[in-house]
Amino acid sequence: MSATTTSESLTPRAPAPVRAAAPTPQRGPRPGRILLIASLAIAACYFLLPVYWLIIAATKTTAKVYGSSGLWFDSPQLLHNLGQVLTYDDGIYLHWVLNSLLYAGVGGLLATLLAAAAGFALAKYRFRGREAAFKAVLAGVLLPHTALALPLYLLFNKMGLTNTYWAILIPSLVSPFGVYLCRIFAESAVDDTLLEAARVDGAHEGRIFFGLVLRIMSPALVTVFLFQFVGIWNNYFLPLVMLSDDRKYPITLGLTTWQAAQDRLPELVQYTIGGAFLSVIPLAVAMLVLQRYWRTGLTEGSVKG
Repeated sequence: MSATTTSESLTPRAPAPVRAAAPTPQRGPRPGRILLIASLAIAACYFLLPVYWLIIAATKTTAKVYGSSGLWFDSPQLLHNLGQVLTYDDGIYLHWVLNSLLYAGVGGLLATLLAAAAGFALAKYRFRGREAAFKAVLAGVLLPHTALALPLYLLFNKMGLTNTYWAILIPSLVSPFGVYLCRIFAESAVDDTLLEAARVDGAHEGRIFFGLVLRIMSPALVTVFLFQFVGIWNNYFLPLVMLSDDRKYPITLGLTTWQAAQDRLPELVQYTIGGAFLSVIPLAVAMLVLQRYWRTGLTEGSVKG
């Protein structure tokens, strides 16, 4: 090896120049994404426009409801209008609110508990006729509530329960969709080994269900309660068939009676609008508070681990 070669090998080489990375071209939003966002925006406007009109109309007088633009304020007096709604006919609207809270709150809570028990039993216990019972539940999901109103009326009339709170509460305890959802959720979320461990420790079935299973199934239970609460709150046909005392009416049926009497009492136009505005508030609060549990309950039980 020559001295020249050795010196060249020992001489440090200058580092190669670093090339700047070519800027990544920014891609615009895909057409499919733009179409999706536009569709969702149109759907949101479609569903929110009646609510917006209701808010605007609740601030107007009866004359201004028909004599001004329906999409903008005109001499707003919301508090005065709502005060008239709450005090009309000795405060009968407050009776309707309490009745709706009773029907939807108690009925939704008990229906959720029964659906959880039935769904857990169908998912984790082996007994004869289990699949037949589950198919009957699925058939119940397909039946419209209006088709059952007349048979229920005839049955309750023979029992002497028509025009009572029980005539609305007892049918509200049945939730076929809740049973279906609780079974699907229990099959994937409640581990069999956990149940066996609890039985080995000496826990009886009631303690296992109320102390362990209900906690695990809480996302699904919140979902069932929300659906049942909204369904009972908006129910109109069953109270129409069962009730004759206006002091036992829910909000939906009570507002309909006001609407039917608008020809004789024009001020009931504004009272009906104000009452409808107030009736939306509990549903909106329930949706906002339980929204995260609602999404979790719909998705978590649908995929098995």
